[in-house]
Amino acid sequence: MTRRPARLPARRGARPARRRSAVRWILDLALAGAVLGALALFVVNYDAPKQTLGGQARIGDGDSLQIGETRIRLEGIDAPEYNQLCDKQGVEYPCGRQARDALVRLVQSGNLSCEGWRHDRYGRLLARCFAGDIDVNKAMVEQGWAVAYGDYDGSEREARDAARGLWAGSFEPPREWRRIHGGLFEAEHDGLSRLFDWLTAWWSGQGLGEDNGRGETE
Repeated sequence: MTRRPARLPARRGARPARRRSAVRWILDLALAGAVLGALALFVVNYDAPKQTLGGQARIGDGDSLQIGETRIRLEGIDAPEYNQLCDKQGVEYPCGRQARDALVRLVQSGNLSCEGWRHDRYGRLLARCFAGDIDVNKAMVEQGWAVAYGDYDGSEREARDAARGLWAGSFEPPREWRRIHGGLFEAEHDGLSRLFDWLTAWWSGQGLGEDNGRGETE
């Protein structure tokens, strides 16, 4: 008589093990997020060596200028490109040129000084500039001729509520305008991009990057 193989008892605890695995995965993900957030907070407040410049500036558009041989991109804001058009009451107007004119007026209102510690992918110094006591970056957003781009969210809300500058009509966000018209891609100047730049600088400073810590600034 052929014996049937004995039926193995059901394995207890298999399903709870899968549940524990899922919970552990969620906890690991939360921990990784917390570590990344702490690093980002550290980088935002990191007192890195800064490059400080002053003197007469040549204005490119509403968020870029040049002092001497150093090209500067105003950090935390994004202004219309020089050739960009916007709309006010159904009529197009050269908002890019008007944004540049606004920056010219601010820069000429006092002794100009700019400082920053990191560069964008195009080699421009990401900087905060002052004309006397005026925070130029913030003033461009407050006047409505630039949008917040990693900073100055409160100033943007104030300008939008008061219908200043660009907010008096309709416009394409400069980032979208560049994408449509083939302009240069610019990452937002937020905490994550600061973290990436800090890690890159640290990597190079340890002699592990391609330039072996001999990074050049313009």
